[in-house]
Order: sequence, then C-alpha cells, then structure tokens
Amino acid sequence: MDYIIETHDITKKYDDFTAVNGVNLKVPRNSVYGVLGPNGAGKTTLISMLCTILHPTQGSATVNGYDVVRNPKEVRESIGIVFQSRALDDILTGREHLQMHASLYGVPKDVREERIGEILELIALGKKADEFVKTYSGGMKRRLEIGRGLIHHPKVLFLDEPTLGLDPQTRESIWDYIQDLNQNQDVTVLMTTHYMEEADKLCDEVAIINKGEIITADSPKNLKRELKADTITMHVDRPEKFTQEAKKLDFVKDIFTMDSEIKLMVESGENLVAELVNFANKHKIFVKSIELDHPNLEDVFLKYTGRTIQGER
Repeated sequence: MDYIIETHDITKKYDDFTAVNGVNLKVPRNSVYGVLGPNGAGKTTLISMLCTILHPTQGSATVNGYDVVRNPKEVRESIGIVFQSRALDDILTGREHLQMHASLYGVPKDVREERIGEILELIALGKKADEFVKTYSGGMKRRLEIGRGLIHHPKVLFLDEPTLGLDPQTRESIWDYIQDLNQNQDVTVLMTTHYMEEADKLCDEVAIINKGEIITADSPKNLKRELKADTITMHVDRPEKFTQEAKKLDFVKDIFTMDSEIKLMVESGENLVAELVNFANKHKIFVKSIELDHPNLEDVFLKYTGRTIQGER
C-alpha cells in the first residue's frame, strides 16, 4: 500500500514530560485518517511534528516521501494546515485572505485568481468573498480556513479539531466539505478530533491516542466489531452498591463507572434491560434511567482506556 505519512517511534519530550511517546502511524494516500483522543492526549503535538512546527525528540517521520527534519521545505510545500484555534484577520475579506496565502505559498500570478475562484466555489463563499471576515459565521470562518489551506494544491491537509465549538448543523456541513475534498480533490486528510461520531462518519481509519501513546488503530468498523458487545448505561441511586453486585452477573462482560453513571458491556443487550431493572429492584436500588446502545467508537475508547472521552474532556 502507498502510505503518504509514516512515523517511526516518533517522540516529543519536554523535560520530564513526554507529550508523544513512540508513535507509529501509516496513513494511506487519498484516505481520511483520524487521530482520536481527549484534550491533552498528544494529538496537536503529533500534528505539529508532522507539519515541521516542532522537532521530534526521538524517532522519525515522512510526509509525501519527505523527512520532516531533513526536508522541512518540501514537507511544507506538500501540506495544508487548519489549526484548532482561529487564525483569521477580521478586517480582511475572504478574498484577501486567499490572495495573501496564495502569494505566501508561491502560487503563480497568472493562475492565482483562477485558483482563488475555484477555492471560493469549493467552500461556497463566492457571494461573501468581498465581505469582511468579522461578518462571517463560525461555519463560514472554518470553511475559509480550510480553503486557505488548500490554495496551493497540497497533497495532505491537516485538520486539528476542525469542528470544535461549532453547532451540530454547521458541523455536519463541514463534514460534507471534508468528504468532498477527499473524494473529488484527491486530498489526503489527517484530522484530530475528540468527537467520536465525527470520526465514525468521516474516517477510513482511526488511531486512538491517550497520554501520548497510540493504543489501537484500525477502521471504525473493525474496531467496533471487536467489541462484540452492546452498552447499557444506567443511573441509579446507589451506584457503588449496584456496581458491586452487578460484577457477579454472568452476562456482564465488563463494567465501568464514572460519577453516578454506570456502563455495562453485554451481549444481546435488548434482552437484558428488564432483567437489570429487576436485579436492581431485588437489591433495593432505584433505577433513575437505563439506555441501550450498540457498539460505537466511544465504547472502543472506553474499552482501551477504562473511561469515556466525554469524561476526559
């Protein structure tokens, strides 16, 4: 397989703190690859090394065939970046942003305006191109940042938490743009996110990172298939007592607690909801709520880390 990004034991340390620890990744060309993990897990540090912003302490990485330490110029010419934090000037128009970045990235003058027109059409900002960015909505600003990162025809687009802080409707519109980029523009996308539904919808493959280490990596479908279990989430008035007693049940494959929330991993969960309620009543435990879910990436994260990513946020 043709891999456009490869890392070999890449590590970043700050004195006694290890932000990224011996990470090995292989990102297939023309794929959407997700790096999933909570805030502080090392996602942004990893991307910063791949983008040549940070130097690895140990290990190595190549992007589009170029070493991130020995060939930083060639790496930068091969990539576009959309950072987690906003990086737009409110007193410039959308078109002026694209003109500035086209100039910085050396897009030839004779094709610059044509390329800007293509990007404006791609990100659906043609009618707003000559208005100040301060008048843009959050979703429009994010689309402009994505377009800016594409102005020089990069082979790889890095998206660091691309929909952080956006409302659900705007988030889904950004998902559509990312899919279109990958499928119709031949752009490999490497994105970090802690939204599991985002990764499930967009990514061909995902790697789960926690405390600077890759715990597991595969397609979302395969990762969910490995669980072979449904999740029953319960809120009860005596969680410690319920957890203690439920561990004795044969059909409970695993059980996790966070505050007052209890998650039980079971097979054929639809047949066990009533039984769990009766079990709680038998032990004089009041069930406030009970919910059944089929395997998702949140459950995968729970399996490998022992906690939910919402809790980690």
